[in-house]
Amino acid sequence: MKILFMGTSDFAVPTLEKLIDQKEWEIITVVTQPDRPSGRGRKLTPSPVKIAAEKYRLPTLQPEKVREKTVIQHLKDLAPDVIVVVAYGQILTKNILELPPSGCLNIHPSLLPKYRGAAPIQWALINGERETGVTIMLLDEGEDTGDIISQKAVEILADETSVDLHDRLANLAPSLLIKAIEQCKAEGGKPFHYPQDNRKSSQAPKLTKSTGIIDWNNNAEQIYNLVRGTFGWPGAKTQLAGFQVKIINCTVLGLQLISGQIKVIRDPNEGLSLVVGTSLGSLKLNTIQPATKGPMSAVDFINGYGIKSGDYAHTND
Repeated sequence: MKILFMGTSDFAVPTLEKLIDQKEWEIITVVTQPDRPSGRGRKLTPSPVKIAAEKYRLPTLQPEKVREKTVIQHLKDLAPDVIVVVAYGQILTKNILELPPSGCLNIHPSLLPKYRGAAPIQWALINGERETGVTIMLLDEGEDTGDIISQKAVEILADETSVDLHDRLANLAPSLLIKAIEQCKAEGGKPFHYPQDNRKSSQAPKLTKSTGIIDWNNNAEQIYNLVRGTFGWPGAKTQLAGFQVKIINCTVLGLQLISGQIKVIRDPNEGLSLVVGTSLGSLKLNTIQPATKGPMSAVDFINGYGIKSGDYAHTND
């Protein structure tokens, strides 16, 4: 099998490495996004997939627009049996989708048709889902609307963040994809596939900075899920006693306070705790990151910023 791999983010790296381990298959080229400015110095930085490809001395291609005629002709000349697409970041046109006889196989980190879009992992957590998973599908011209080849469901752990779940699904996906490619080889074409039930579809749009704004009129469970789902970026943001902060880690409590009300609890065994009221229950804030500062414990935040009972948390504008 001649495989053309298309991917960019670190989610795609475990799959690329698993394909490299399959010695009977050949990865003819790795297509990834161009190097982008990154960090404070805005230094051009290769994608995680390019770094992995160069580590294994695989040829790489980094078109600004994969739909350009010269790029498509180059891909055609490579004559791949199958194209594998994982978190690539560009839409493939029909003339690319029709190139390989076994189709374009895509890994999507949700149980399609639920959570079509750019941020399925984050929205599954934000919405308090108990289950998610990985789907292998045949790409079509829509957004995550292609026929399903296979799926694997997993339970979402109660304290799992978007970063945790991202890594778990990234490592779950490769074995499922390998089976799909083995089907391609056995059948001499596309593997068995079936259409999605569009009536059950939901969307997972790209997160924005405003996604992470905490509304203390929501209940404790909803805010807890927002903290987990926006972990890393954009982060769950609020004002505590007038200070701009991100909530990094918190715990749901049954204690009822006025929404947004802050209570500093002094326990002889556990020490100081910082609790904020919601519409139902409250949240014990364990790790807090003030603007321009690193994450710190609630105790350090209370002592360093003079937080006291009766202060309030407010929604950021």
